[in-house]
Amino acid sequence: MDQYRERILVVEDDKQIQNFIEYSLQMAGFSCVAVSTGKEALSCVKEGVADLILLDLGLPDFDGMEVIRSVREWSEIPIIVVSARDQDKEKAVVLDMGADDYLTKPFSATELLARIRVALRHLYRQGAGVEHSVRQVGELKIDFERHLTYLNGQEIHLTPLEYSLLSLFFRNMGKVLTTKNILKELYGVNYGSDTQALRALMAGLRRKIEANPSKPRYIMTEIGVGYRLVDE
Repeated sequence: MDQYRERILVVEDDKQIQNFIEYSLQMAGFSCVAVSTGKEALSCVKEGVADLILLDLGLPDFDGMEVIRSVREWSEIPIIVVSARDQDKEKAVVLDMGADDYLTKPFSATELLARIRVALRHLYRQGAGVEHSVRQVGELKIDFERHLTYLNGQEIHLTPLEYSLLSLFFRNMGKVLTTKNILKELYGVNYGSDTQALRALMAGLRRKIEANPSKPRYIMTEIGVGYRLVDE
């Protein structure tokens, strides 16, 4: 990080919160640009001044969701929403629109920095342009080339749909995937809304990869939103 510091664009109109975020980022070694409106945010992104966006939804000129929608028309820059709005439905909406994560105010500097590191790791994996044939978290490993899965060094047998679900999580490690997004990826555009089928599929997968499915280590439930594969 001595030669290159990741640049974080902070979009927040509350000056006290903006100062707290700026201080936390600078202490962690990040470069920081702070703006207070959606218009300024879009201008900064188009100018390429940031590697990641921290975005408040309640902006003075227009809703932060419009920023997400506009940015996603031409950029895959990571977007972490930081908002006082704590509705599960709204979290799912912004994630489906293309946000990478959602952090509810108030939050600690430790949690904020952890979420940023996860999002940046995801960005670097995309930027490499190469999908590693083998990915691992803890004792759980997937081999994309051979379509095999291992736990504690032993191969485990998954159904084709279970493998598709697990590979989707590994390709988005650390990122919250909404139920809607998962169903679309697994079943296509005519996915419907069969959340019961997804819960049954998830239960079957957890029985095979989790020592205690009721207290999962690998795939965490984001209540009211979806699921997330931990990024260790």
